[in-house]
Amino acid sequence: MNITLIFLLVFGLFIFLSSFFTVKQQTSVVVERFGKFLSIRQSGLQLKIPLIDRIAGRVNLKIQQLDVIIETKTKDNVFVKLKVSVQFMVVKETVYDAFYKLEYPHDQITSYVFDVVRAEVPKLKLDDVFERKDDIAIAVKRELNEAMTTYGYTIINTLVTDIDPDIQVKNAMNRINAADREKTVAEFEAEASRIRIVAKAKAEAESKRLQGQGIADQRREIARGLVESVDVLNKVGINSQEASALIVVTQHYDTLQAIGADTNSNLILLPNSPQAGSDMLNNMVASFTASNMVGESMKKGIKKVKKYNEPNLPIESKQEENPHSEE
Repeated sequence: MNITLIFLLVFGLFIFLSSFFTVKQQTSVVVERFGKFLSIRQSGLQLKIPLIDRIAGRVNLKIQQLDVIIETKTKDNVFVKLKVSVQFMVVKETVYDAFYKLEYPHDQITSYVFDVVRAEVPKLKLDDVFERKDDIAIAVKRELNEAMTTYGYTIINTLVTDIDPDIQVKNAMNRINAADREKTVAEFEAEASRIRIVAKAKAEAESKRLQGQGIADQRREIARGLVESVDVLNKVGINSQEASALIVVTQHYDTLQAIGADTNSNLILLPNSPQAGSDMLNNMVASFTASNMVGESMKKGIKKVKKYNEPNLPIESKQEENPHSEE
């Protein structure tokens, strides 16, 4: 009798406790009665009839992520692997559809991702796949939203997180990139070399210009000094030719003195005898005399030519030249 009572008490306690159940946050519970849908319970403490009602399943309402890896080829026949991450969730209002209409949601989403990616990527070249990966992700999201909304799922976002072409293609792309960078470096180095050459040429031109200007200024000052020296000598009764000769001889001996003062000089000046200064002076005087004679002869020749050509002028010309001749 006592055993039966204890059994009944334990069984009654079990029935009582099985009437209550809890639902976690961001979770929905589907309750069935005799195998038929009864209700959807949300988070908190819930009550059901023991042995009649049962929990058919729990639906996660959190955002979930599914990573899908697809291998396909591009328009330029390059095989590439893409990793597409799909973020999705079950809407609270459509838990019934998500639980009863779709048994394997991950497989369904994977199939749609494969279908969209293998329809979009073959339209693009490999470089365009890298540049337009966002367009591929948008196309996947649009197609998935249209298909999965019917089953109570909503697509939060789709991301193309990885693009991995064949290893040989990657090596070729790296070589192309390296060659392009080397070309850019060569162009910059050539431009820098050109700038250096132009700057050096400008500097040399400026140096030559300043050097020429300095030589011109030097010669101008020398000429001015010679003129002043000749004027001073003329004032004491020495004519221009003698003064010039004297200046030249003086400069000759100054040059010899400067050469002799330099102990490291290997220069030999020829002729180098006491008679050299006298010969130089005589030659200069003779050359000045000859030049004066040539100058006088040229002046006389010019006068004769003018006189010879005057009778050939018209009478009117002569009258115009000397209008008072008749008077």
